[in-house]
Amino acid sequence: MDAEIRLLLEEEMIESMELSEFAFQYEQTPEERERKRAARLPSQNWGAFVQERLAAKLTILELKTWIQGKVFDMGGIAGVATWPEYRRGGLVSRLLERALADMRQRGQTVSFLHPFDFGFYRKFGWETYAEYKKYEIPTALLPKLPPQPGAVRRIKDDLPLLSGLYEQMARRYNGTLARSEAWWQHRVLPSKKGTVAVCFDAAGEPAGYAIYQVKDRTMTVHELVCLHHGARLQLWRFIADHDSMIDKVTLTAPANDPLPFVLSNPRIGQEIVPYFMARIVDAPAFVAEYPFSTGIECELELTLTDERAPWNAGRFRLKVYEAGAASIEAAAHPVAQIPQLSCDIQTFTSMLMSYQRPALLRDIGRLSADDNALELLERLIPAAQTYLPDFF
Repeated sequence: MDAEIRLLLEEEMIESMELSEFAFQYEQTPEERERKRAARLPSQNWGAFVQERLAAKLTILELKTWIQGKVFDMGGIAGVATWPEYRRGGLVSRLLERALADMRQRGQTVSFLHPFDFGFYRKFGWETYAEYKKYEIPTALLPKLPPQPGAVRRIKDDLPLLSGLYEQMARRYNGTLARSEAWWQHRVLPSKKGTVAVCFDAAGEPAGYAIYQVKDRTMTVHELVCLHHGARLQLWRFIADHDSMIDKVTLTAPANDPLPFVLSNPRIGQEIVPYFMARIVDAPAFVAEYPFSTGIECELELTLTDERAPWNAGRFRLKVYEAGAASIEAAAHPVAQIPQLSCDIQTFTSMLMSYQRPALLRDIGRLSADDNALELLERLIPAAQTYLPDFF
């Protein structure tokens, strides 16, 4: 389908919002649209125009994410939508390819998105990177805990306190957002309504928080942050103290959350939910930023395939230095004595996000690597849990 791909003009943003409302089935008043436009976060809004009419669009949010304890610039793909009469004409494909080039130019070396269909976005190089554990706990099965050292206090309007606690938690995972103040103000707090409770340990130091809402005899815990097990015990004692008001507690947590193991009766409702996808946008730039494990100095030869971002495709010489830094450059021809590996950009992303380990990826046929290369990859890529408590 013939189309012009370009950035939206300011006066075209209302039309873009109308397309979002139609595609995602919600309604806004003109006043709500105006408020949303005024609170818009830094982003690039791309449209596909057919005969000068907006046919499809997407947004690239300017975000940052924690990976291996380091902050990376990340492009968050959101609001991908097409009017029905223009669907299946390749417009989203062209938008995504333009988005990849734009993100690369802006130094966003990695991208996340929430897929309507995982298989669709795999065709464009994104791969599953995060899932979460969803709990539903009847009141009778809440932990029975004695009083804990320290105190839990309900608070209001202390964003620096919440942000500091969140960051200490977020840097422990791969793929959490490095939240800006604007993200807290315009995304987190408006979408996670209710009460905020902060726990303080026996020394009076803040150690965690819960953002929750009680409605229709259900406590919905929007966000639970515990910096250590003592904070976990404090906050779960606090949650259980709502038992006279509620019939159940629902919440989401990292996929490796230990709650069932510490409960006296772990037969609670649990579901693992596949969530977000990630994609390395610029492989050489991403690898140059990536903090590999320290204490290893080696060379690897990587053959990478990427059908949508040709700058990622080819043979590369990867050098990792003892301090964990790396350099990568194009390699004209293979050198037999250097460990060899090859994969597509989806597998490479999954591996460096530490969502799946190299040994598993080789076992299932996603990674081709000789034994020396596999051993080095297992040592070089730090093991870390992925997690994303946000949505966009």
